[in-house]
Amino acid sequence: MLDSDLASIYGTSTMRLNEQFRRNRKRFPQDFAFVLTNEEFTILISQNAISRTHGGRRKLPVVFTEHGAIMLASVLNSDTAIEASVRVVRAFVKLREMVSSNVQLAVKLADLEKRLDSNDEAIAQLFAAIRELLQPSVPPKKREIGFHVRENGGTYRVRARRQTRTKKIGSP
Repeated sequence: MLDSDLASIYGTSTMRLNEQFRRNRKRFPQDFAFVLTNEEFTILISQNAISRTHGGRRKLPVVFTEHGAIMLASVLNSDTAIEASVRVVRAFVKLREMVSSNVQLAVKLADLEKRLDSNDEAIAQLFAAIRELLQPSVPPKKREIGFHVRENGGTYRVRARRQTRTKKIGSP
């Protein structure tokens, strides 16, 4: 981003922004900010139709990367820059909390994995038992309707009485 664009975002003048950039040059390595060359500035003028003579820039613009724009918020003293700097600090604190919770989670997972490695056989048996429980069971035989005697005893017999009548001769 150009210095003039960042100056309007942070609510300060381009002159003040460049002044703070020069005073705090150690905070802005090459990958944070750099000054355009004459050739790059000429290309920029032709693309954006910036005036060369009337009210144009007298110095080459400074270009800031996203890291430089964040660092610039820490060196500027406008309300918007201070607010941006506070937000960045809060974001880093939240990020650190998330990373530490993820580290704790990773440690717990590693511990669990170690315990599981030593108990592979027990876990395999557990899974086998679960699979067995999930298998459909054989349905029981349907009961027949009605009354059925289930005795192994002998059959019932009715014995016929034998009566023998003998006729006596000579008896009435």
